[in-house]
Amino acid sequence: MTAATQKRVMIVPCSGIGKAYGSVGREAMYTLLEDSRPGSTDTVCLSLLTLGDADAQAEVRDHPTITIDGCPKACAKVNVEAAGGKPVAEYRVFDVYRAHKELKVRSVSELGDAGRQMAQILAEEIAAKVDELQSSVNSQQSPVKPDC
Repeated sequence: MTAATQKRVMIVPCSGIGKAYGSVGREAMYTLLEDSRPGSTDTVCLSLLTLGDADAQAEVRDHPTITIDGCPKACAKVNVEAAGGKPVAEYRVFDVYRAHKELKVRSVSELGDAGRQMAQILAEEIAAKVDELQSSVNSQQSPVKPDC
């Protein structure tokens, strides 16, 4: 199955503007979309979900969706659910920090090496989940029978 025929996994990070962990979550999402899982992943704008945009809501209802939240308010998860979606996985940036306390984000506007490393760790965890979802979809499809 090619990336074009696979069902894309939506990655929805929190907006977290002005929050260091929100910046880490967005960086992890960009890593997935641009580097590690291009073609298999996509995103929608969280503010469009919040505003009730029909196209954004359809995306999270029609595709497996993973949320990334930077704080306990879980705005990404809450808004995906309010749009009628059900996250197949939920990630919290703070959980990565808890497991890697040596990594301190430099600032909101400049993550620094440690913040980028934290985003990379999160992206790798999510990439494994994307792979799991993709292989699950592949195994549910019937095999192609050769022409005789």
